[in-house]
Amino acid sequence: MTRAHINHRDIVRFAEEKVNLPKDKADEFRAQARRLREKLEGYIAEHPDFALKKIQLSGSLAKGTALRSLNDIDMAVYISGSDAPHDTAALLRYLAERLRKAFPNFSPDQVKPQTYSVTVSFRGTGLDVDVVPVLYAGLPDWRGDLISQDDGSFLETSIPLHVEFARKRKRKQEVHFAQVVRLAKFWARRMKQERDGFRFKSFMIELIMARLCDEGLDMSDYPEALQAFFTYVARSGLRERIVFTDHYEVSAVPESTDPIQIIDPINASNNVTRLYTESQADAIVEAALDAGDAIDAALAAQTKELTVYYWQKVFGSSFQG
Repeated sequence: MTRAHINHRDIVRFAEEKVNLPKDKADEFRAQARRLREKLEGYIAEHPDFALKKIQLSGSLAKGTALRSLNDIDMAVYISGSDAPHDTAALLRYLAERLRKAFPNFSPDQVKPQTYSVTVSFRGTGLDVDVVPVLYAGLPDWRGDLISQDDGSFLETSIPLHVEFARKRKRKQEVHFAQVVRLAKFWARRMKQERDGFRFKSFMIELIMARLCDEGLDMSDYPEALQAFFTYVARSGLRERIVFTDHYEVSAVPESTDPIQIIDPINASNNVTRLYTESQADAIVEAALDAGDAIDAALAAQTKELTVYYWQKVFGSSFQG
């Protein structure tokens, strides 16, 4: 194998230029989220009986795995109170009404219920914040019931514990864990654009990478780390159950016949891939095989032109070496 034409540093440069959310933009997004949180916290302090108890940044921005294509922020709002509805549509209307009370200067069209969240739009910055309700009954670690974006069901979760789960892996491999996750997410996003019906959600990628990280994969060389990711997907066929023991024992995970079993590290009863079919799993494996073959070919190519050609099979035409 050769690194004469494209090496780790070239992948780093590509990530900085095309993949990663720029630091100034990430800082701007976080500042907007902080202002929203502080304003809501101020309202809560003045109205202790208010149903909204806590608001926290969530999603890829909170975990440090956001792509350059990010155009909105995910935040979770914890809702407490016996009058909070357990019907999805009614709960979202309930949340929207209370957000409008907390932000009385916003016009009604700036606070809009969506399918699984309420979008708060800031006219000054043009930024949208997707606020997801979590029904909270006082459990430790801010565990509460979140609306699943897969099927609208309620699932127990903890936003702080999910964020800490990602941070723990980032501490094991500073910079590299998050970067390899972003590169794999960039690849998956391209696959979704090019292959009809392709599904491979970001949370699955994060958890597979966490599994590899826990098993000791050195992610400091990005071509090798990506190849290890694609090799794992291809070798396992996504039929190996992935379980983490940060917050429960393996024995707590119920038996299942789901084709793919990647278990939520916070909730042992939640298979985050429960709605994936055999054919969808096979499509991911096929795409991973193609990507792995392309990386092998790129590392063995004898010319710069050919090396770039093979890396473009992974990252698309935006990769220029």
